[in-house]
Amino acid sequence: MVLSVKLYKDQQYSTLKKECLQHNRLFEDPHFPATSESLFYSKSPPGPIEWRRPQELCESPKLFVNGISSHDLHQGELGNCWFVAACSCLALRDGLWQKVIPDWKKQDWDSRKPNSYAGIFHFRFWRFAEWIDVVIDDRLPTMNGQLLFCHSNSKEEFWSALLEKAYAKLSGCYEALDGGNTGDAIVDFTGSVAETINLQEINYAKNNIKRLKLFEKLLKVHNGGGLISCSIHLTPGSKMDPSMLKGLKVDHSYSVTKVQKVRLGNTAEKLFMIQMRNPWGRGEWLGPWSDNSKEWRKISKKERKIIGIEVQNDGEFWMAFDDWHKHITNVIVCRLINTSYLSIRKTWDEVVLRGAWSRHEDPLLNRAGGCTNFRDTFLQNPQYVFDVTKEEDEVLISLQQRDKRIHRKEGKGENLIIGFSIFKVELNREYRLHTFFPLVTGSIYTDTRCVSVRTDLKKGRYVIIPTTYNPNIEGDFLLRIYADVASGCREMTLDKPKITCWNIIFRYPRIVTQVALHHATDLPKLNSSGRADAYAVFKCEYQKIRTAVFKDTLNPQFDTKVIFYRRNPKQPIIIQLWNRNTLCDTFIGEVTIEESQDNLINEHTLQLQRKDRQQSELPSYITITVISDSDLAAL
Repeated sequence: MVLSVKLYKDQQYSTLKKECLQHNRLFEDPHFPATSESLFYSKSPPGPIEWRRPQELCESPKLFVNGISSHDLHQGELGNCWFVAACSCLALRDGLWQKVIPDWKKQDWDSRKPNSYAGIFHFRFWRFAEWIDVVIDDRLPTMNGQLLFCHSNSKEEFWSALLEKAYAKLSGCYEALDGGNTGDAIVDFTGSVAETINLQEINYAKNNIKRLKLFEKLLKVHNGGGLISCSIHLTPGSKMDPSMLKGLKVDHSYSVTKVQKVRLGNTAEKLFMIQMRNPWGRGEWLGPWSDNSKEWRKISKKERKIIGIEVQNDGEFWMAFDDWHKHITNVIVCRLINTSYLSIRKTWDEVVLRGAWSRHEDPLLNRAGGCTNFRDTFLQNPQYVFDVTKEEDEVLISLQQRDKRIHRKEGKGENLIIGFSIFKVELNREYRLHTFFPLVTGSIYTDTRCVSVRTDLKKGRYVIIPTTYNPNIEGDFLLRIYADVASGCREMTLDKPKITCWNIIFRYPRIVTQVALHHATDLPKLNSSGRADAYAVFKCEYQKIRTAVFKDTLNPQFDTKVIFYRRNPKQPIIIQLWNRNTLCDTFIGEVTIEESQDNLINEHTLQLQRKDRQQSELPSYITITVISDSDLAAL
């Protein structure tokens, strides 16, 4: 359900339509006129162009003829197979295309009420976490009486041509759609999260387990309502021979219309299959399992009817997964993320944050530091902190930049090269990083509009740093974080604690201290298995920080850090170890870090002490590193 919609160019469909009907005229869009400027910015028209309304091209125009289908679309005289492939994917899901084409029944031509037609349509696209409503008139570019660009099988069906026009308006002109990424269009149609998979880099051909996982992943996404597209891109030095592609085209986008396991004959054996569609409406795979291949004899007529085999040159065809992954090089998987807590399906917690890379002469205010190759400036980028509160959680992170197509007329339409890194930080980090931490994972750097990472993270606090590849590059971005439970993701804007009246009275912090607890050894046997379920508690002044529980071990690998902004450095830092029990946790021992022990930059091993009358020592140890600095923005 669309909750809020932003009007593009402040044009409201209902108001404009009402005005046209009142004055008995057809709508003409002043913001996307029927002129060459709406067509091209660098090319010349291929011939004399006439802008015609659908009723000038056929007797009975309709948005849909016999419903909507991925077979409806055919690419025209424009290199936008990526967009047409995305439309084919969209047509597969009623719940999705009905958001993009709102109130489609009311927008359609009604032969019973010819006076209710005003030559105006509107479509909705998801841009930067907002649904944008785009109004167009129905004048379409034609040449020799035929639609110049995207069109349907039926001369009476116009949904694809009108949708393409609305998208061209949002992009500046039709030529701006020449060349692109299918995932970008799918995200614009759905608000989904796009993931690009390079099959050559991962080398699925030589790894049966990875291949099986890939197919199951594609099957799960498809069955879960997600959309998938794929293509073949040959890099310099590629071993793939274009002449061996058996009808497939290089640098061409295909929509994946089905992912299915097909039973062979009366056996229990199943074949993994992928169905694809060429947006040209022709040109198919000619290898095994193509339309007329003998392999289809291995499948019963009943099974063929179930999966819908149609032998015709309509651009749609099947491939065995083993052939598919050998020929296809790039796959774009677009997941629909369920954030409704009323759903019976898995629900994700979502955080959506808008940010910007911006230049400033002051290093503390600069937010355009470039990637990790530029270590002197990398930490100047925007920083976002989030928590994983479960022992382990699956996290999905998406970084998106603004679409640049509308600036192509000005020669500024190229996407930025973007990516992000994720670092594990102290459990209580609240201020920006000024030193490097262990890199947990990160995205690739690419000039696509979206990059994403899906990963499993252990309990703790993490920082995401989104960047452009090179420093001093400005631009807006959208960061989306999905987790099983609330992550509390937020931007860190301060470099150190603020000076306030409160901390002037009670003393402003004098030093910053970072304590790293690496591991413990030889803990006492405290549970039924002869081991311990240990966790640590850090105490400093008024703060108390607790780690995760490390189960069933006498030698827990904590690898945990905390940070304290200390008003009184003379007060010690205490690290306690506890054993978790069902009813009441058991105290194991502690160490006290006195003022004289600060700046233990090298690792130090300290013996645990007991809090009893004898102040006894345990044969148990912890290894720590302590770093302190009087510059509160040093760590």
